[in-house]
Amino acid sequence: MEDENQVELSFTRTWDSLNASHLSMNIDKRFIILRGISGFYCYGILERLEGWPDIDVYQGRIVFKLKEKLFQYMAISDERQRIMPTAHDREMGQKLDYPEAVLLTNPTNSFIKGEVDDKYQYSCDNKDNRVHGWISPNPGTGFWMITPTDEFRTGGPVKQDLTSHTGPVNMNMFFSTHYAGEILGLKFRDGEPWRKVFGPVFVYINSLSSDEQDTLTLWTDAKEQMFIETENWPYNFPLSEDFARADQRGTVSGRLLVRDSYVSQSLITANSAFIGLAAPGDVGSWQIENKAYQFWTQVDSEGYFLIKNVIPGNYSLYAWIPGHIGDYMYDPFIIVTPGSRKRLETLIYDAPRNGPTLWEIGIPDRTAAEFFIPDAQPRLLNQLYVVNNEGRFRQYGLWDRYTEIYPDEDLVYTVGSSNYQTDWFFAHVNRYIINDDGNKTCVPTTWKVLFDLEDVDQSLNYTLQLALASAHEAELQVQFNDPETDAPHYTTGLIGKDNAIVRHGIHGLYRLYTINVPGSLLNFGTNVLYLKQTRNEGTFRGLLYDYIRLEGPPESN
Repeated sequence: MEDENQVELSFTRTWDSLNASHLSMNIDKRFIILRGISGFYCYGILERLEGWPDIDVYQGRIVFKLKEKLFQYMAISDERQRIMPTAHDREMGQKLDYPEAVLLTNPTNSFIKGEVDDKYQYSCDNKDNRVHGWISPNPGTGFWMITPTDEFRTGGPVKQDLTSHTGPVNMNMFFSTHYAGEILGLKFRDGEPWRKVFGPVFVYINSLSSDEQDTLTLWTDAKEQMFIETENWPYNFPLSEDFARADQRGTVSGRLLVRDSYVSQSLITANSAFIGLAAPGDVGSWQIENKAYQFWTQVDSEGYFLIKNVIPGNYSLYAWIPGHIGDYMYDPFIIVTPGSRKRLETLIYDAPRNGPTLWEIGIPDRTAAEFFIPDAQPRLLNQLYVVNNEGRFRQYGLWDRYTEIYPDEDLVYTVGSSNYQTDWFFAHVNRYIINDDGNKTCVPTTWKVLFDLEDVDQSLNYTLQLALASAHEAELQVQFNDPETDAPHYTTGLIGKDNAIVRHGIHGLYRLYTINVPGSLLNFGTNVLYLKQTRNEGTFRGLLYDYIRLEGPPESN
């Protein structure tokens, strides 16, 4: 299509069963140029017809490779921006524990010599991944990827993925298995039909008006453009009939409150809760949903929410609330039609709870950010995260720091005197030992939580609420007081393919385990909770805790 104000180009590839050497999917890639707009829009339409062959697809993205002689400064956020190495610098560097991580031994820019470069150090949650890109100082030009909505991304608002990185590469990840595993890959079986629109996203190109301007004004301008694009969503100019315009969408609103009688006799406002619409499923299934659209928002200080611009369809309503464990799901399906404005009654989330809190470790926020994160080894630093201390978990090699801090005995945490911010290592990983041949061997680790109980009713049941922020090929076994029993009191079994620890993530997929603890397992006075991560077949196996709580027996009314 072409007129005086808009050009839209469509590049299609149609699958043909007679020439089935490529993916059994129709692909329509589109580019839009609007008069007076400095940049272009991109979107894609993926389609499978009924009866087509089975396929697995693990990544979908749009990628731009820029000229490294021009673009050397990258910006992900106000705090995460820096001069980057070149691809040649990486080739000449020292390979570390996996291919993506390289120690820069002789970079073109001596300022970054001795630093680690790893694309996963620049990952970002979907909810925060709005604008990122590159700056060229001469000529003063910026190249930016702007994403005005998360609706087409998979895995919900806190799914993490790649952004810009050394290349220089600028990309938009529509879907991937990063920080989740193959469970988030697109798997089509039994001739399943499917169609989805990814985007449009905006590639914004800006420039300085004079040589005297600071090049960082390009970043400021890109952020302002991001807000403009977000306000204009959904766009009214894409020509594909598969793209739903504003008048074809609906809204869902309501109020969410929390009930936890052991915290308050009154209903609690679900302050800062994430609430959204995703494909019908089980409680918490939104974080592994990968084929439909998702629409999320955060409630206000009184618990009210408005989910706007929802594409017509059949949805479940999901939520999770920082400060409370577990997931909420509204039982009836919600049907959104064009122009509909659905107002729900006040929703009540009954937070998982069987009894009063006896002790707790951490903050239930689905991350391990509150726990002790050590300094990186001095020879393996990324200086960006020395200056930006909040991102210190993104440093390379922190998994090895556990062995250096606990070379002989594992972590011991004493309730009442220990502090989880300084005494609880952020990742439950294996300890390594160096063999005579110089190679590492990993051994399982068992953490101990020491706690006193002044009163124990051994005829009643207690509850251990154990929330994990991530797991990778791990198994957590739980014991009370006797670590030598033939079988653990509880085991998660083998869980997780998140790979969050090695990819510098502070969370992956959330898992909650509500574990019944017979009072007969507990002692009057001193008790020990043993947490053993048993899988030691590699350095990167392990898990991140979110929150642990021991509850007493239910109180009678």
